[in-house]
Amino acid sequence: MVKFAFSTNAYKKHSLEEAIGSIAALGYAGVEIMADVPHAYPPHISPERIQSLKHLLEKFKLGISNVNAFTLFALGDTYHPSWIETDPALRRQRIAHTLNCIEMTAALGAKTISLQPGGPMGNDARLTCLDRYEAGLREVLPAAQKHHIILMVEPEPGLLIETSTQCIEFLSRINHPNLKMNCDLGHFFCVGEDPAHVLKSAQPWIAHIHLEDIREDRIHQHLIPGRGAMNWPAIFSAIRTIQYTGWITVELYPYESTAEEAARAAIDFIQKFA
Repeated sequence: MVKFAFSTNAYKKHSLEEAIGSIAALGYAGVEIMADVPHAYPPHISPERIQSLKHLLEKFKLGISNVNAFTLFALGDTYHPSWIETDPALRRQRIAHTLNCIEMTAALGAKTISLQPGGPMGNDARLTCLDRYEAGLREVLPAAQKHHIILMVEPEPGLLIETSTQCIEFLSRINHPNLKMNCDLGHFFCVGEDPAHVLKSAQPWIAHIHLEDIREDRIHQHLIPGRGAMNWPAIFSAIRTIQYTGWITVELYPYESTAEEAARAAIDFIQKFA
């Protein structure tokens, strides 16, 4: 039985506590926590706040599906500082942030952290960027292993790792038990892949699934499931075929002004396939 969660990155106009209450009231089983401002940027989260959040989640009987460490608005923007910046000092900021996220995730009792797939390449050579990304991950993986946390590369259109094939090749190259894939089905649809096929071919690497819909033109713009062109019966058939029983998080960050309405429409749609 799959478990549906909703990402707080759609609730950036609300506090984390308000987002948790709303997501719980809509009937989701879990919440994905944004590890960035305005929600859970680790330097801003005290041990007392950690305990308060744990009590709140327990009150609402809500699990943590994932900690989303993709963006870094606290220091830059959606992508920067990335793992593959030309400037080593900027790469160190991303590494330090990830180490902080690992500590926070462990304190919250969560199990996975989704990461950007390197970042935008700019003018640097692809192989150089892959080497930088690998070096950065190898610095943080010991901490993840110590705390029994899975780090997850999330392929995204326009970034260093876009496709499921590129991701599997990279994960195989590092070959670490605490490094897996965050399988964002809309992202794969954007780059011309069949999400149902990816679920089957990448099954051993998948530690978490992101859902959103995408228009027929495959432009990377997250839509409420059911309002785009993705084949949802085939997707959920594939999820059953691979016997996936982990978390499935709906990620609708563009809906900041209507987060609760978007979250309600999404769960009303996806529950039909559960």
